[in-house]
Amino acid sequence: MLEAIGLCCVREERVLFDNLSFTLNAGDILQVAGPNGAGKTSLLRLLAGLSRPEQGEIHWQGQSINQISDSFHQHCLYLGHHVGVKAELSAVENLQFYLGVAGQSMSLGQLYDLLARVGLAGLEDEPTAHLSAGQQRRVGLARLWLVERQLWILDEPFTAIDKQGVTYLEAVLKQHAEAGGMILLTTHQTLNIDSAHYRVLNIEPAYEEIV
Repeated sequence: MLEAIGLCCVREERVLFDNLSFTLNAGDILQVAGPNGAGKTSLLRLLAGLSRPEQGEIHWQGQSINQISDSFHQHCLYLGHHVGVKAELSAVENLQFYLGVAGQSMSLGQLYDLLARVGLAGLEDEPTAHLSAGQQRRVGLARLWLVERQLWILDEPFTAIDKQGVTYLEAVLKQHAEAGGMILLTTHQTLNIDSAHYRVLNIEPAYEEIV
């Protein structure tokens, strides 16, 4: 359903990777791996439609995502490397903000239940600036349950998460895939996902300077 065709990524006049192609189908979990600076985050931003490749195309259901941008983004959820929370808002207010951007709503009780699911029971109304890095990360990860999206693009989702949280998030990823979802992620974590649909894409850095 998602296809990358001959992607070339250039940053600051350097080629990070070139001629990169792969496909992702319903039920697939694809971990993007490679050394620091190889372009893992840049690749995820390309696939989320937040930037454009120097060369190549990205297709969703056979069509270029540039031509069906609005439709594509209704199927895609991107969580970047940064937690993406507003420090002055509480955990529950951050979720209400995310819902407002998506044009949707949930009851306060539903939001409290959701935050309890990610281990933030009792901290729902605490300003996120007062929360630990791991707790702030959990506020961001709660977005996975806010709005249904088939394609999850996650940049280092396990950062600052404790061992129990890692185990829980691995189960969430597997459950999403088993329900027909698709996941692209980067992580330095060794994943314990016993799925036939889980694979790793290694990016070999090019680092070619454009002159």
